[in-house]
Amino acid sequence: MAMDAREIETMIKEALPDASVEIRDLAGDGDHYAAVVVSEAFRGKTRVQQHQMVYKALKGNMGGVLHALALQTSAPEA
Repeated sequence: MAMDAREIETMIKEALPDASVEIRDLAGDGDHYAAVVVSEAFRGKTRVQQHQMVYKALKGNMGGVLHALALQTSAPEA
């Protein structure tokens, strides 16, 4: 069973309430998504740490129900 974009966005926003989240279904199959996540929580963190925060928000669904997620993360522009 695939995840839908709204579910992914909700999970990310639960963990990062200030986040701006854009989700795109890359293949139309509910398995391959791209996400742009902008959150103040990312400020001062490495890209790897930022991605780990998003994966943690997805509560173990990454690599299982959610097969692929291309991530672009950043802190808001000052």
